[in-house]
Amino acid sequence: MNTPNSSILSQYEDHWPTELGAVSVADGKVTFRGHDLLNALEDLSWMDLLMYGITGRRFSPAQLELFQGLWKISASYPEPRIWNNRVAALGGSVRSTPGLALGAAIAVTDATIYGQRPMVAAFDFLQRARAARDGGVPLRDFVIRELKQHRTIPGYGRPLRNVDERLAPAQRLARRLGLWGGVHTLLSLEVADILKSHRMGMNVAALAGALYADQELTATEYQYATLLAFSAGLIHCMSDAALHPEGALFPLRCERLQYHGPARRVW
Repeated sequence: MNTPNSSILSQYEDHWPTELGAVSVADGKVTFRGHDLLNALEDLSWMDLLMYGITGRRFSPAQLELFQGLWKISASYPEPRIWNNRVAALGGSVRSTPGLALGAAIAVTDATIYGQRPMVAAFDFLQRARAARDGGVPLRDFVIRELKQHRTIPGYGRPLRNVDERLAPAQRLARRLGLWGGVHTLLSLEVADILKSHRMGMNVAALAGALYADQELTATEYQYATLLAFSAGLIHCMSDAALHPEGALFPLRCERLQYHGPARRVW
């Protein structure tokens, strides 16, 4: 982090310029992007409020249902063996406070191999692929070049299972809402076809990123918009573990450990 110089700090002393909003303690008024949150924005759902705050744009009911549906389909598994769910479940097992357990689990969701960073990388890849093709580069050439350079394509390939079970319901959702067939969505399918010979099937990160990109979000907005996507699965695993005996999450007998270090020593 770069420390701002004194002239910048002086501009912000007792002053925070923002278009997002503020609370007036004197009269209890809450302003949100220039509107009275408590009285003029009564029609906003939670997802509507989230996306309006992130982007400054209002989305259609179909778009909001798409965003919420993709959260449910792609990242709400009640499975404590999933890496970030395991952290939340561990918090419940040791009787941590929900906020601490959830905060730790969301932190590890921002992982390099799994989770939000690959999701954002898939979004970025599709946007760059579209720009390259619009600039005259054949899509196949762009994909193969990326594959040679990085040895992987974000959003394609999935450990343990070649077919991602989330793709079909995500596609059904987008079709039902009339949001199927956008530029990035069709491009993501073309990329999947190119990568078939490399045994890299599409996973839901590519399709979700494409559907969000077709709603004209930027990569940064997409990252903010999906920050809490895993939260339902995290909370469910944490609350479930708290109902089980304390400290009983995935115990492992000591004799099952393959230890090859120094022998036991006397202090």
